[in-house]
Amino acid sequence: MKQKIFIADDHPLFLKGLKGFLEENNFDVIGEAPNGNLALKFIQEIEPNLAILDLDMPGMSGLEVAKMCHEKDIQTKIILLTFHKESYIYQQAKSLNISGYVPKDYAVEELLDCIELVSKNETYLSDRILSEKAVVNTGIKPSNLTPSELKIIRYIADGLTTKEIASTLFVAERTIDKHRSNIIKKLDLDKKHNSLLIWVQKNKEIIY
Repeated sequence: MKQKIFIADDHPLFLKGLKGFLEENNFDVIGEAPNGNLALKFIQEIEPNLAILDLDMPGMSGLEVAKMCHEKDIQTKIILLTFHKESYIYQQAKSLNISGYVPKDYAVEELLDCIELVSKNETYLSDRILSEKAVVNTGIKPSNLTPSELKIIRYIADGLTTKEIASTLFVAERTIDKHRSNIIKKLDLDKKHNSLLIWVQKNKEIIY
């Protein structure tokens, strides 16, 4: 019986290539999505055997999709593809019961082995991730941030959404959004979606 697989990535060429690669290897790709929101909707409705998700996607990241699936007790096994090789990001994924974590630039070499292990209810972690060390990508220190802003990026590091942070701090979501905008400006980050999340993941060791 073929594995029923769902795939999601915001790069059309990569998504097309991934679908072709899986179908050539006798897997049944039953759906695809260009962002995290559509991915979560599909997984909730269909519950495929396996979902292969890009970590960085518009709307919701692969980790955020996995977090929602974990909270809703959805049985779909999730494999994350990413260019991030830092081991501490995997630790966050592990807490959400991610079944596999594969570097995107080595997907062709490793993905089939990953799927095989995951299909046996085992976990696959690329050796390339364990060999990497987190690299701080900016000289800007959290000391530039106010206590409230620092608290918020710590919540982000713990995987909380804007809504969850607002609820925890008993403030409106728009207040958290304003803080996030100020933090992004102070850290001189791109204004694209997930830029702050990526910075937090890469600098996690200096924000606590």
